[in-house]
Amino acid sequence: MPRIPQGAIPSPNIWHHPQVYELENRAIDPDKAVEKAIREVRPWDGGTVLDIGCGTGYHLPEYAASATRVIGVEPHPELVELAVRRCRPLANVQVCTATAQALPVPDASVDVAVARWAYFFGPGCEPGLRELSRVLRRGGAAFVVDVDAAKGAFGAWFLASVPSYSVPAVEDFWSRRGWQRRELDLRMAFSSRADLEAVLRIEFTPRVAARAIRETAGLEIAYPAVLRWRRY
Repeated sequence: MPRIPQGAIPSPNIWHHPQVYELENRAIDPDKAVEKAIREVRPWDGGTVLDIGCGTGYHLPEYAASATRVIGVEPHPELVELAVRRCRPLANVQVCTATAQALPVPDASVDVAVARWAYFFGPGCEPGLRELSRVLRRGGAAFVVDVDAAKGAFGAWFLASVPSYSVPAVEDFWSRRGWQRRELDLRMAFSSRADLEAVLRIEFTPRVAARAIRETAGLEIAYPAVLRWRRY
C-alpha cells in the first residue's frame, strides 16, 4: 500500500469516499462565485498555481485552462493517482504526493496558492502557513476557502459534528496573521435526492446527517463560506 506522508491529517470525507466527494465537487458553487472572488483579488492567468489538498484534482483543469503551470499537492496516494489520471492530457499540470507542511516547490515560485476546505481549522496549521511564505512570489496571493460555521443550517450542522471547532478562535487566528476575509453565500445543487443525501452522510456524523436530511427539502443546500486571503 502506498505510504502517506508524515504529518498528513486524514480527511473524514474524500479520503474514504472519493466517489461521493466527486458528487459534492460537482454540486458546490455552480455559480463559480469562489473563482470570481479569487480573480478579483489575484488572477492566475499566465502564472503558476498551487492547489493544496487537491484531492482527485477536480479543480486542476480549470486552473490549467489559463495558467502557465499548475501543481496539485495531495497527501493521499490513491487520490493522487486519480488526479494524475484526470489531468493526463494536460501538459501544464503536475500532481505530487506531499503535505502542506512540506510543499515540493522551490522558493518564490508560485503566483496563486489555493486550499479549498483542506486547511480550515486555523490553530495548528502554522507549518503550512510558513511554507506559503516560502513558496509565494512577491505579488502573489494565497487563498483558503472555509466553511462559515457561524451562519445558516450548514454551519449549525458542522458545529454539531465538530463540537471542538471554535468560530472565535479560528477568526482570531487568521486575523492576527494578517489574512483578509470575504463572506460568500454559496449553494450546492444536486441532480438527485440520493446524491444530496449521500453527500450529507459523508460530511457529518450519522446523527447530524440524519437531522440535515430531515431539514433539507428539494435538491439544493445553502452553503455559507468564507474566502480568506493574504498577499505576499
